[in-house]
Amino acid sequence: MAEKAPSPASQALLTVEVDGERFAFPASDVAEVIRPPAVSRVPLAPSSLVGVANLRGLVLPVVSLRSLMGRPAGSSVPTRVVVVDRGAPIGFEIDKVASWGASGVEGAPDTDSSTSASAHIDLDALLSRNFGHYRGRVHHGREPTVPGARETSLTAPDEVALVCFAVSGQDFALPLDSVHEIVAVPSGSVAVPQADSVMLGVVSRRGHLMPLVSLRGLLGLPLGRHDDARSRVVVARVGDALVGLVADGIKEVLRLPSGDMDPVPAILTRGAAEAKIQRICRLDGGRRLVSVLSTDNLFRDQALAELVAPQMETNPEMSSPDASPNCDEQFIVFQLGDEEYGLPIAAVEEVVRAPDTLSRLPRAPTFIEGVMNLRGRVVPVIDQRRRFEIEGAGEGRRERIVVVTIDDLQAGFIVDAVSEVLRIPQDQLRPTPELAAGEGQTVHRIANIETEGRMILLLDPHELLDRAEKDLIASFSSDHLDRVDP
Repeated sequence: MAEKAPSPASQALLTVEVDGERFAFPASDVAEVIRPPAVSRVPLAPSSLVGVANLRGLVLPVVSLRSLMGRPAGSSVPTRVVVVDRGAPIGFEIDKVASWGASGVEGAPDTDSSTSASAHIDLDALLSRNFGHYRGRVHHGREPTVPGARETSLTAPDEVALVCFAVSGQDFALPLDSVHEIVAVPSGSVAVPQADSVMLGVVSRRGHLMPLVSLRGLLGLPLGRHDDARSRVVVARVGDALVGLVADGIKEVLRLPSGDMDPVPAILTRGAAEAKIQRICRLDGGRRLVSVLSTDNLFRDQALAELVAPQMETNPEMSSPDASPNCDEQFIVFQLGDEEYGLPIAAVEEVVRAPDTLSRLPRAPTFIEGVMNLRGRVVPVIDQRRRFEIEGAGEGRRERIVVVTIDDLQAGFIVDAVSEVLRIPQDQLRPTPELAAGEGQTVHRIANIETEGRMILLLDPHELLDRAEKDLIASFSSDHLDRVDP
């Protein structure tokens, strides 16, 4: 005779405690119970969502059960997270686990009266009520796409995209298409015997050896230490290999008319350092000059080539025209508060230093902080910290403005700092969990870099402004910006 299915009262339960009250999870839904992990806050998310965390390579949304149940903030600190399987993992913050067992089953552990009176949790109903876009147990992942990418490059035929960096107080640049990525100076480099001041060592980068070269030494500039927090490694393509060029700091990403770049005067191409410069870029009406380097010429000196070449390891991705685009994606990484965010580099027009003051125009929408003149273009500027409701002024904020084109509208977003141009393999990109996606899906994907313990929230540039804001900027631009004297 077939056995009857167990009644809800006889099913195994995990009983938890929040602010002295007890709630019961169906044990069949519970995958594990863990200590609270480090989380990354998701901007504009419901208050119930604490953030997202890494769970052995999975992106785990962590929800406050206290907030989900409509309870006020309590004095207790959550000590555990219950990971529940709803087709994709969801973590629930709790104060503690009260018991694990069953009620009304012969041989089950004894439960006290408070346990038997625990409220059973209807997770789907709770989540649907607190997260209007939540669709239940089945996980509806989104196919990863590259938001903001266009069929053709953002750089017009008569424009050149450059990455600018500082070396010994001078401004230099490399063409963006020769830059693989920009990262912090690694701590685990191996010194090369009998190397001079140019060769700093060798590091392992994603399974390949990469030489670290001092740009100061390479360009014959005054030497110094490269352990400053602002120092960065510009990973450049040299043939089929990668070389790490250590600079004092990253300044900007620019897209300039080719007419703003002059050839180097012949008299200046005789010295070893000057021969490595292929163009001189004029900015700010000629008041600022940026020397554009050539990766083809950086290591043509025979003595230097003999020193660096033995440490260069051919990277198969560099020699295959199809491998790199399919395996990696490139992002501009910036900080807002304690979190890291990324935008596809194809969607970013420029990264520039914020001006000392922004011009405020009459009747401008309240979300526009002001406008700035960007080489004759008047660009509305938006405080992204305010939009993402990040508290505090933020140390170093207003240091950089990321200029993005959104549906033929150009806008600048103030960020605290821009740290890297990072190339991220596809296997480290995750779709945003359903609970963290929100209605507008501003956070399109999440880069989960386990080896570095980092989680980068990748933004969809088209969702940085809602439809009403786009209409306001378009109307404001036609009414005001074309009459502003640049």
